[in-house]
Amino acid sequence: MNTVSKGRLLVIDDEERLRKLLARILQLEGYEVLEAATAKEGLRRLENEVVDVVISDVKLPDINGIELSKTIKAAHPAVEIIVLTAYGTINDGVTAIKNGAFDYITKGDDNEKIIPLVSKAMDKAILQRRVLELENKLNLKFGFERIIGTSAGITDAIKLARRVAGADTTVLLLGETGTGKEVFAEAIHQASPRNTKPFVAINCSAFSKELLESELFGHKTGSFTGATKDKKGLFEEANGGTIFLDEIGELDHDLQAKLLRVLESQQFIKIGDTKTTQVSVRILAATNRDLQEEAAKGNFRSDLFYRLSVFQITLPPIRERKKDIGPLAKSFIQLFATKVNKQITGYTDDFLKKLEAYNWPGNIRELKNVIERAVILCDSNELDASLLPYEFADTAAKTSNPISAFDLSSIEKLHIQRVLNHTHGNRAEAARLLNIGVATLYRKLKEYGLE
Repeated sequence: MNTVSKGRLLVIDDEERLRKLLARILQLEGYEVLEAATAKEGLRRLENEVVDVVISDVKLPDINGIELSKTIKAAHPAVEIIVLTAYGTINDGVTAIKNGAFDYITKGDDNEKIIPLVSKAMDKAILQRRVLELENKLNLKFGFERIIGTSAGITDAIKLARRVAGADTTVLLLGETGTGKEVFAEAIHQASPRNTKPFVAINCSAFSKELLESELFGHKTGSFTGATKDKKGLFEEANGGTIFLDEIGELDHDLQAKLLRVLESQQFIKIGDTKTTQVSVRILAATNRDLQEEAAKGNFRSDLFYRLSVFQITLPPIRERKKDIGPLAKSFIQLFATKVNKQITGYTDDFLKKLEAYNWPGNIRELKNVIERAVILCDSNELDASLLPYEFADTAAKTSNPISAFDLSSIEKLHIQRVLNHTHGNRAEAARLLNIGVATLYRKLKEYGLE
């Protein structure tokens, strides 16, 4: 009758009789057991097989078992090692533990000592493996691995972000709406020493001045109408971790002063409080505005700008990343096809040509929405050009038009108008689809004469 293995062990010992005996005892306990007569053979098996626990003799013909413990832990940190020592070599076992071994046992000890020790080592190894798997999943979900692209602009941005991630420096992410600034902020946090603490994100344009101050810094009971209980702000919630301030250019002047104080002293005062609150928070910020120009106009504090822009990373628009459009589209196809339970394997050549010819004023966010729509409408196993919105019908002609191709404000105005048409004039819904704050939308409507 087949039984479920309790884990996999590797026994390394050049004494064949003892090795076979130990392997048999462990097999009877429900473990799957591999064998190796030398350290070199054992290391080769570890490279090719999934092993939870290694039991190794100290005296091996090629490498000392103590050094072997160090080598194994360096290459396979989730593997636990039990060292077998001969009489009078207990010091070897102690040294092996210092090198990363789980424990040691003297050769010839009875099975009552071996089995419990192996069981404890196996429990720890399995737990370690699960932790590593969770960390890998987290990195894939929030780390740099989720950023798709091989074009020069995006790879340069990733290199810069990786280098600054561990420095605890304030970072200002620049780029058009929809270029993935929050994704970069999450990746920087995940690659930083603060990654076990919270990552908190807020869109500064999504709230009025009063509400935003309460959201960021918190308030005391009775400090204003409706403040029925004390509230922690996001800076306090992010203590020990990272706060991401999106659309920082929309921040009110009074709040800019409070933010500057946090940057300088890691302190702030809650609304209605009389004492300061101390935090340890890394600040990442993002904007699609030229803050240096805004500071020159007096719309943004120059001292805050210089504190925020210690390290700047500019994310390129998707129209400058044509070679990345195909891989991005494929990742979105996989995502949305899984969501709606469809077997869609890719797209036609014409579909990709249309995507690459388009100017993408909404960048990656717009591409994601276009792919989601196409997947919902698709009745075959690949997406074709007929599934694209009407603005893709004559992309070649539009690309040749210098206003469409190069005048960013004209593109943005047209895109906002289309989204408003889609929402039948519902500005709150339009702001949600554009992933900008309502205040930002109203400012742009005024700027483009669309009120």
